[in-house]
Amino acid sequence: MIVSRDKTPTAQETFAQMAQAAGLRGRILVTVGMLMLVRLGIRIPIPGIDRGKLTEIFHSNQGLGFLDIFSGGGLSALGIFALGILPYINASIILQLLTAAIPSLEDLQKNEGEAGRRKISQITRYVALGWAIVQSCLITFFIIRPAALEWGPVFVGGTVLALTAGSMFVMWVGELITERGIGNGASLLIFVSIVSSLPTSLGATISLAQASAENGDRNMIGGVIILLLVFLVMIVGIVFVQEGARRIPIISARRQVGRRMYLEKSSYLPLRLNQGGVMPIIFASAVLILPIPLLPLIKNEQLTKLVNTYLNPTSWLYAVIYLLLILFFSYFYASLVVNPVDMSQNLKKMGASIPGIRPGRATSEYIERVLNRLTFLGAIFLGLVAIVPTVVENATRVKTFQGLGATSLLILVGVAIDTAKQIQTYVISQRYEGMVKQ
Repeated sequence: MIVSRDKTPTAQETFAQMAQAAGLRGRILVTVGMLMLVRLGIRIPIPGIDRGKLTEIFHSNQGLGFLDIFSGGGLSALGIFALGILPYINASIILQLLTAAIPSLEDLQKNEGEAGRRKISQITRYVALGWAIVQSCLITFFIIRPAALEWGPVFVGGTVLALTAGSMFVMWVGELITERGIGNGASLLIFVSIVSSLPTSLGATISLAQASAENGDRNMIGGVIILLLVFLVMIVGIVFVQEGARRIPIISARRQVGRRMYLEKSSYLPLRLNQGGVMPIIFASAVLILPIPLLPLIKNEQLTKLVNTYLNPTSWLYAVIYLLLILFFSYFYASLVVNPVDMSQNLKKMGASIPGIRPGRATSEYIERVLNRLTFLGAIFLGLVAIVPTVVENATRVKTFQGLGATSLLILVGVAIDTAKQIQTYVISQRYEGMVKQ
């Protein structure tokens, strides 16, 4: 097979490598196998529960239904992996916020290299374990209790242990996929959980369209078509934003070899429009989900009613808070991924500079200014995409995709792009390994 050594791998070359290259094939098999194992664990039910009553509890609470989407239906089915990756995501949010606030953790991340990052990962696991125990207790006492067949210490201990152990196993699977598979394990687990709910939503949408056609309700059919077109436009827009980047030109210093002066070819410094990728969306969604399991501890009916009314995906307050959280986490992740001072110092060490900008502090200030503008534009776009589906659903009265709107769509597209890029990177590395062997 003839391939281009300078261009992005074609689809034919990528699929050929996936089928022929043992390393890539093995990584894909590990990823698929682990994801199937997690889906199987979600469907293994915890005994001693009245499923009918549990279903009524989830149908009567919109917040729990939204939370159930991110567990891939595990909460409503109450399988041993019902908590899924959520405790680990929450622990990651806590640790990353603490890293920016506590100097010792910041020093571990920035100055200790790989050893420091391993320590932070270990601390994150411990926090995830504690958070999984808390969530397991909350679910057992305040959600499962009305549906329990025989309530007692044995049932409580067994349920809490099963939910906590299942969550830790899912966390281990996510790390295994990241290390030995393809893509980010935590993101892929959320991706699969969301995809698992797509057949139900699509089936409900088709049934709604058929029923509207039989009743002669053209407005509802038009609403379904408009909603699907909006989703399609959003997917295209998300791809452009995820791939969008500002290329800052860089000129290298001249070098003399003998009597000749050589001017290095100019290159560019790419700054992505959305530095955080899909993580700001995941973290913003996780923060909005946090009050739901904590409400039973407060036992305040007015506060519970307030949260269920205004902090559900259909309310305007939810959309505003969601937009602000996306903005915050976009800037937060941009500060973690890109350090303008370090970039300026690295350019100075390489003898490179930005045309018209003096090396040193002026360069770092220029990069920071450009980065802030890009992050703001990317965050605003993501926030608008998050709000548009809710507005369209309310306008068209098509509620079959409720809870599966922008948040899920952004995660699906973002994870798909990141995973495809990792596969392409592996294919390119295999291409250059073939060049060396030749």
